Amino acid sequence: MSSRLADSLCELARSFFARGLAFGSTGNLSVRDNAVIWITPTGVSFRDLQPEQLALISEAGEERNVCRPSKEFPFHLGCYRAAGARAQAVVHLHAPHSVALSCLEDLSAGEPLPVFTPYYLMRVAPLAIVPYFRPGSPQLAAAVEAAARDHDVLLLRNHGSIALGRTLEEAADRAEELEETAKLYFLLRGERIRYLTAAERAEIERAFPRR
Repeated sequence: MSSRLADSLCELARSFFARGLAFGSTGNLSVRDNAVIWITPTGVSFRDLQPEQLALISEAGEERNVCRPSKEFPFHLGCYRAAGARAQAVVHLHAPHSVALSCLEDLSAGEPLPVFTPYYLMRVAPLAIVPYFRPGSPQLAAAVEAAARDHDVLLLRNHGSIALGRTLEEAADRAEELEETAKLYFLLRGERIRYLTAAERAEIERAFPRR
């Protein structure tokens, strides 16, 4: 098993905490390591997370060390099952602007965030909306797994975000892009916004196809 992946996961977790994208003991991260998965432990802050604190589980959810995995490990496993090779890492955050977005009453299921930057289109869109279910519940895990079949980034109603990636870096980029776009959205509310046109969006999609 790769200590490099465990080290990278902890480094990313500490970075999220330092930048205010995670706080307290909220959020959870995981990375697939061949047939096993490193995942952040339950009830532990990202502030100074170390590799020896990480839980190790099988793809069936069996615990492989003494550390208890996050209560959300079922939806991590669901993402890996649903997305296959598209998901080698999963980032779940309660970042402020993404959570604020998830709490808005009127969000379009088809396009919850309007496309006004090419980077959001390249890294995030289409953004899935997952209905509210209690954190840690089987219903939430099932809904996340269903949404992850066709989406790389999910917004959990009244909860937070989930980003999938072929690497930890890609998953982190997607989570950060959603947070920054949500921040811009709130800054621009009430203003006249220039959105990307259909032709401009098509040009971006041709130039930067999603793998």
